[in-house]
Amino acid sequence: VQLQASGGGLVQPGGSLRLSCAASRSIFSINSVGWYRQAPGKQRELVAIITNTGTITYADSVRGRFTISRDNPNNTVDLQMNSLKPEDTARYFCDVYIPPLHYWGKGTQVTVSS
Repeated sequence: VQLQASGGGLVQPGGSLRLSCAASRSIFSINSVGWYRQAPGKQRELVAIITNTGTITYADSVRGRFTISRDNPNNTVDLQMNSLKPEDTARYFCDVYIPPLHYWGKGTQVTVSS
């Protein structure tokens, strides 16, 4: 599976961005798709995942500000990010989990700064 993420950029604190991930194959049957992020010097961490039954898990740090969605017919996974904070600055990676492997794209950079 190849994943292409887009939508990152530079935004001021309090601003919004929408990330989108396009998969090279159908995601209809894939149980878990989502987003992770990695800041410099830190480990990659889960941001949000959504299953094919619609179950969603958010990191505590983004719950209430970020919204994940999946569009199975178009093979995309989006992440709407509102009320962005400087601590959200990281490279964001789209993830597809097909046990036992995780598939990652190259990611897209999000920088929150005034």
